[in-house]
Amino acid sequence: MDFMTDHDVQKYKEDGYVVLDGLLTSQECDELRQRMAEIVDRMDVPEHCRTTFSTYHDEQLKTQGNADYFITSGDKIRFFFEKGVFGDKGEFVVPKQQSLNKVGHALHAYEPLYKNITHSPQVQGIAKKLGLVNPVILQSMYIFKQPGIGGEVTPHQDATFLYTEPLGRVMGLWIALEDATVNNGCLWFIPGSQNSGISRRMVRTLKGTFPLTDFIGRERTYDEEKFVAAPVKKGGVVLIHGEVVHRSAENTSEDSRHVYTFHIMEALDTRWSPDNWLQPTEELPFPPLYTK
Repeated sequence: MDFMTDHDVQKYKEDGYVVLDGLLTSQECDELRQRMAEIVDRMDVPEHCRTTFSTYHDEQLKTQGNADYFITSGDKIRFFFEKGVFGDKGEFVVPKQQSLNKVGHALHAYEPLYKNITHSPQVQGIAKKLGLVNPVILQSMYIFKQPGIGGEVTPHQDATFLYTEPLGRVMGLWIALEDATVNNGCLWFIPGSQNSGISRRMVRTLKGTFPLTDFIGRERTYDEEKFVAAPVKKGGVVLIHGEVVHRSAENTSEDSRHVYTFHIMEALDTRWSPDNWLQPTEELPFPPLYTK
């Protein structure tokens, strides 16, 4: 029996997203969280990394684009922090485990537990159900959405950052390792917005210039009333079309909202833009999703 039904496929195509329950067991979720706790416990934070991650336009350029640490993280496992977790001297002012915004971007390549989930029969089955012939894995992230300080992610389209020709070749899989609710910062979508194209891109700038990335095009404004919440139970997954507009609110609750998420691309007859911040490397070409 397919994990994804024909009805699910239809909803994904119409709305640009779909929530599927039960991709992972509760135990699998707990194992991924436990492994991440171990990774964080052992992390060594370079001094230059004590900058904060943000999704606001100017700060994005400053904290992501200007930081070589970010732009060279596609084939590594690196750490990105919430605002206000370091004091004036660069020391933690919150517990280390509660300091992070995310860890990325190659968990799928170097961490066996995450690699196994990424290539699981259920995930491969989803890709096959959607008719993907040669899907490859672009990047992966563990997102914490810390209680009380987990920052807002403003409305965006993933294709702004992960651009292909033609468009429509990228999909995100967003796996809830805890219940994601309206209270702790679940995703919100504008159904059908994947059909309106993209209005801006984040691109690499000329070599030797700063910032290392910049935005071209314009940022759209969106009607807040058009957003629909997409809560998901622990172990469930949200499939996210590369052009659907989505966001998440700040987490003002006392509950974290841990997520493992990764993006795949149909590589058949697709051109990955050389202007994207993320580029395959000799050490880590984009690995095929299908294992047999």
